[in-house]
Parts: sequence; structure tokens; C-alpha cells
Amino acid sequence: MTSHGGFEPVFCTIVPPHVLDKLAQAEDPALAGPARRTLQRDAYERTQRRLTTVIGATAVAAAADGKPRRTIHDARHGTDLPGHKVRGEGDKPGKDATVNRAYAGLGATFELFLRAYQRDSIDGSGLPLNATVHYERDYNNAFWNGEQMVFGDGDGEIFLDFTIPIDVIGHELAHGVTQYTANLTYFGQPGALNESLSDVFGALIKQYTLGQTAAEADWLIGAGLLAPRVTGTALRSMKEPGTAYDDDVLGKDPQPATMDDFVRTGRDNGGVHINSGIPNHAFYLAATALGGHAWERAGQVWYDVLTGGELKEQAMFVDFATLTVKATRERFGDGEELDAVSKAWEQVGVRTL
Repeated sequence: MTSHGGFEPVFCTIVPPHVLDKLAQAEDPALAGPARRTLQRDAYERTQRRLTTVIGATAVAAAADGKPRRTIHDARHGTDLPGHKVRGEGDKPGKDATVNRAYAGLGATFELFLRAYQRDSIDGSGLPLNATVHYERDYNNAFWNGEQMVFGDGDGEIFLDFTIPIDVIGHELAHGVTQYTANLTYFGQPGALNESLSDVFGALIKQYTLGQTAAEADWLIGAGLLAPRVTGTALRSMKEPGTAYDDDVLGKDPQPATMDDFVRTGRDNGGVHINSGIPNHAFYLAATALGGHAWERAGQVWYDVLTGGELKEQAMFVDFATLTVKATRERFGDGEELDAVSKAWEQVGVRTL
């Protein structure tokens, strides 16, 4: 399924553990309770993901014909997956806005990968896209479990419905693309690259859907997800890592923008959601230097590297950066694209070989 001789799909959430850890320490039980339950649920799902890896997942029939196959389920605030089917491919929208947003988000992700990169679904072979909404009660996360998408409704205090930002949907499904291609190890710098690639394609899916140029985009991940009481705009900023939020309960966004501020930690799988700010910022710099639609040139280079077969599971930032320079030269020659990509990595302090 990958160019690396078999994969071990990981459990990937949009809200980092360090955010939930901070929230779980809040004095207000209305804030701490949902965060603690979310952390407990995430730990369980992470274990289930490992077990599925060991015993094998159920095979899914696919047909590579360039058409999406979406199914949305409703967990009805339970945890049994996938739940009750509420909308299939081609069905008309219903009254549940969450279901409709999930359906649209799966479709937007499918369309970006097909139209921009000629990739038929996340596995390249027409894999059906399944999602479950209304998972648990006050569940403060969304995740890709290696087989499907799952969305919580949020607690209404800190997080709103996780289907609201289309880039959250795109981010999580992009973990599936990585799973079926480079299969980057989910720890340290390879894990941060894994997270960054999901942010990159999540941002591109939002921009593609809105028809935005790189200059018009906000470059925020999860805008619209934070409740009104939170002092912040999103979960992450690719334009200015470290500025997405600064809240009395959540704390301050810890993402660095350059290697000068690289965070060394054993938490969050070695800081995968933190240090992803560095390659995120490099992509932003390259895309905005080139202008136009970011998915056409900068996005194409990042996609070429992710799917090209040379990106190793244990790749470090320098390895990825070097491959982007190589891919840029191969696709665009020695012009402005190469200059923009090379300078972007230089600006964030990542050398290229």
C-alpha cells in the first residue's frame, strides 16, 4: 500500500495533547471535565489503532473512477464506530448541518487531490471516504484513525463543532494520504513533517474551495473552531506560528517559526504538533513568494515529495527540504520556483544538501 513495504497507520487528532492537558488543569469543571474525558477517549482510540495495526484492518473495496464515495454516520453521542448511516453518496442534504458539513468537506478534499494532483481519493485508488459525526458528548477533537474520520461536537465553551473549519477535515484526511505514501513516523521531526503536511493540504483545500490566492488566504488552521470566550483565532498559524492563541485557560500558542526556537520535548510524540510550525512556515513563505494559487506550484512540489517514493519514514527536516529543492528543479527548472523554495527553507533555518 505504500512505497515503503507496508504501513502502520497512526491515530492523529487535530487538537494537540498539550492543549487538552492545559485545559484539563482548569479550575472550572465545565472546562476541565470535557478535556479530561477527551484525553481518556483519545488514549483508548490510540490503543485501538495499535491493535488494528497488529491484527489487520478490514479490507475496503474501492474503484478508481474519479468519483467520491462518501458515507456519513451519526454516533448519536456514543463511541461505537461507525454509527448509524445518515447520508450516502448522492443523497440530498438533510436538516443536520454537521452531517452536511462533513459530507461537503470530504468532497472538497477529494476534489482538491483529484483536480490538482490527479489522485483518486486518499489512497490513489478510489478509497471510499467514511466519517462519523456527533461522537461522544462534549468531545473536543476530530481524528483520523487509519480507516475513517471522526468528529466531536466540542464542549461549546472552548471548542465548537469540529466540522465547521473545512481545513480540519482536510487536515485529518491528509493524514490518510501520508499513511498511504511516505508513512512518516509519528515522532520527532518525521512526526512534525507528518503534521505539517496535513496542515499544508488542509490549508490548500480551504483555499481551493474558496478560490483564494496565497495572498488572500488567512493561513490559519482551525479558524472558526474556537468558542467566543477564547482569546485566539485558530489552532495554528502558518503565516505567524506562535500567534494563533494566547488565552488565560489554553495558554499561549507554542509553535516556533524557525529552527532557532525548535522545541525539544518528550510530550506530544516529541512535539509533533509544535515543531510542525517550522515546515509550515517554510511552505507559507514559498507559496506567498510565488503568488497565485498555492496548490499549483508550491503545493505541487510538496505533493511530489510526499508521493515520489524518496521520502523516508524517518525523514528529518533537512531531508524533506532537500527533496523539495530537487523536486522543484525537476518540475520547474532553475527559475523563480527554485529560488522561492530554497529561500523559504533558508529563512526558517533549515539547510538543504
